Amino acid sequence: MKSKINLQAIKTEAAQLYLNGDYYCSEAIVATIRKHFDIDMPLEAVAMASGFPIGVGGTKCMCGAIPGGVICIGYFFGRTTPGDPKVKKTMELAQELVDDFKGRNKVLCCHVLTKGMEMGSEAHKKQCAIFTGEVAEKTAEILARELGL
Repeated sequence: MKSKINLQAIKTEAAQLYLNGDYYCSEAIVATIRKHFDIDMPLEAVAMASGFPIGVGGTKCMCGAIPGGVICIGYFFGRTTPGDPKVKKTMELAQELVDDFKGRNKVLCCHVLTKGMEMGSEAHKKQCAIFTGEVAEKTAEILARELGL
């Protein structure tokens, strides 16, 4: 794992992966965190994020960027043993991510965030790229703080 990370580079790269059409929001966040933290996270973690785009499976319920960040937080701090109390810390960090997003955008709901936008339009892609970059940056900030980087 790297001892230093560049939050701005993470924000920019995640947004660009989304804008380029390489990945959807949640996938772009996991791929970017995996690369920039230089960790032994399996590539399948990116695949685990593939069901979250467009509001979780296309339902437009919750911005898919949020689960991408939560997957990364869980990778570092989640539990693998039943009953392990570290799940509480993981949930606190996930809540911090959610609260940050809500503070910036007022809601988590993809349907509300994209109201009046044609899916796939330039306006939609630009807005979701911003969300992707911001969530990647905040996720990296949380991780760096908690890991002492």
